[in-house]
Amino acid sequence: MPRSLYAKLSLVLVLLLASIGVVYTMVTISATRHYLEEVNQNLNRDLAKNLVADRDLVAEGRINENALKETFHEYMVINPSIEIYLLDEEGRILSFSADPEKVKRKRVSLDPIYAFMSGKASFPILGDDPRSHDRRKAFSVTPVPSSDETQGYLYVVLRGEQFDSVDALLGESHFLRFGSYAIAGSLALGLIAGLLVFHLLTRRLRRLTATMDRFRRSGFSDYEPYAQTAHSDKGDEIDQLGGSFDHMAKRIVEQIAALKRENTLRSEMVANVSHDLRTPLASLHGYLETLQMKSADLTDEEQNEYLQTALRHSERLRRLVAELFELAKLEAPEHKPESEPFSATDLVQDVVQKFRLRATQQNINLKVDFNGAVPLVSGDVALVERVLENLIENALSHTPADGHIHIPITRRNGKVEFAVCDSGEGIPAEAQSRIFDRFYQVRNEHRGSGHTGLGLSIAKRIVELHHGELRVESAPGQGATFRFALPVWREEGRR
Repeated sequence: MPRSLYAKLSLVLVLLLASIGVVYTMVTISATRHYLEEVNQNLNRDLAKNLVADRDLVAEGRINENALKETFHEYMVINPSIEIYLLDEEGRILSFSADPEKVKRKRVSLDPIYAFMSGKASFPILGDDPRSHDRRKAFSVTPVPSSDETQGYLYVVLRGEQFDSVDALLGESHFLRFGSYAIAGSLALGLIAGLLVFHLLTRRLRRLTATMDRFRRSGFSDYEPYAQTAHSDKGDEIDQLGGSFDHMAKRIVEQIAALKRENTLRSEMVANVSHDLRTPLASLHGYLETLQMKSADLTDEEQNEYLQTALRHSERLRRLVAELFELAKLEAPEHKPESEPFSATDLVQDVVQKFRLRATQQNINLKVDFNGAVPLVSGDVALVERVLENLIENALSHTPADGHIHIPITRRNGKVEFAVCDSGEGIPAEAQSRIFDRFYQVRNEHRGSGHTGLGLSIAKRIVELHHGELRVESAPGQGATFRFALPVWREEGRR
């Protein structure tokens, strides 16, 4: 069985044309025979009647036996294409002009004879052939001696034995062979034309197959676009398939590249987690080990200092592990925020109050600004509070003494926008695309050592769970502004 589509189509075409040739030949032969029988019977419909009249087969109301025998003899010599039979009223054969050894029937059916004489049936009307038990032929018939006093029938078979022999001989003639050759040549030309058309039609499919195979062999990392234009979806099925392949291949390449980036980030995350865990663990272990080994030699102040340092490292470890679990929980597919209406102004005031003392200690002006009436918003209060805490803490870590942090809350386009603006050193342009990555930190002289580099990642994920976007605007030396928005709550519950 051929494997390629072109080979299968070619095989189907060959079988189809061969079947058409056989059916056409059979139909042509059958139609030709039917036509010849109809013409022959129409031309000779009165042959039997004329024989009776011309040959004086009926004399004084009786069949002239001598004239009948003479007619049989003459027609066997002069016109061997017909055979004449004399039948009685029940269709039994009384005498005939054919070879006695070839006549196999003793009687013929009268139904076709009645149909012929009624003049209502359409030609050709086929009657029994006395020389065969199953063959039927066109005929001419007339009652004898007359239709008023029917004693029998003169039954003339129009294609007798010698006609069949001549017909078989003509079947092998040059003209019939020429017709067969013409039909075979036409089918052959049709086959060649069909194969050429199939070859042209499957050319694009072969090119698509080769393109897909090259894409597979490249490890699904590099591909040559099949579509030559951007409107391949408006072509036929092959063009649409090629366009779908282009979209699929592009998506696969992007996903593989994203997986590679994710793998790189995962490796970096493991390295960062290992580093961030190893450093405080090593310090904690060192201070505790020192306290154990030299407790007798250390003063109370030194022991207290060692314990405080160990507690700070322990707190850093606790915070890192907690934030890792928090981020993992937020990134779980089944985690959904529990939205409810709440006051944005009250929430911001509460969060700012937590950092008021620290801002005063760092000599930083922490200011909240509500621009006009702020409506209720819809969101998860605890998660939004976490976002504000992370952003304000990040701003405090990057703002120098005598700086300021401004938190404006504004209603805009059916949403309430939250912003945290600081007057710090700003974020370099090359770092702005990475500040939301896990463990990524922009080092500066104001930033403390207790940060994990997960705060902005957590804030970004929470905003995404609220179908929003956490954006950053910054320039070196001009501070940084982080913005996000929440939808205004409506009483009917529709956003």
